[in-house]
Amino acid sequence: MRFRVLTGGIAAALVVTSVALAETIDFETNGAAGGAPQGFTSGTTNPGKTQGDWKLQEVAGAPSGKLAVIQLSADPKPSSRFPVLVYDRIVARDADFSVRFKAVSGKDDQAAGLVWRYKDEKNYYIVRANALEDNVVLYIVKDGKRADLPVKGKGKTYGEKAPVSKTEWSSLGMQVRGDNFKVIFNGQLLFEVDDKTFPDAGKIGLWTKADSVMLFDDLVIDAK
Repeated sequence: MRFRVLTGGIAAALVVTSVALAETIDFETNGAAGGAPQGFTSGTTNPGKTQGDWKLQEVAGAPSGKLAVIQLSADPKPSSRFPVLVYDRIVARDADFSVRFKAVSGKDDQAAGLVWRYKDEKNYYIVRANALEDNVVLYIVKDGKRADLPVKGKGKTYGEKAPVSKTEWSSLGMQVRGDNFKVIFNGQLLFEVDDKTFPDAGKIGLWTKADSVMLFDDLVIDAK
């Protein structure tokens, strides 16, 4: 895990006027295989009888090193059961962030996502890519209820269609500034969404849905 802090200010007075945080989490120093990833807090939106189960796992061909994080809980019910894993060290309003992900299994869903401005298990934004549906959709979760948000310039289209690999690593990212959210999929701008519901800073993290078993690696966060 690499960490840097960027500061700017009036040197003579030693006054810091701005602080930005940038970090790449490759999971190589976040614990041992089989354990929960250190530095993160897990939760589950609408858990039903089953909580999320996030573990570090040795993965051949992982994008960085040997370890990745996997969400192992594969309970399809309720369909609104969303395991979440948020990073504890950075709280941000505006940020660029991304993750590499790979589908492992899921009969009903194979969905991997990123959350931001996370307040708690029932309130946050989420963008997710689904390997069974071949689409990427941005939602708001408010009071535990999820709703997709309209694509800028297109309206209610349920996100955008995109080929999401069932066998290879893909990348999903966001550029968040104020009430504007840009979705980056496999390095390309896919669509934008504007929303003002959650204007305050919050945590950033990972997300899955229902019976999705997904691998994640190289979580990159650059807070602005």
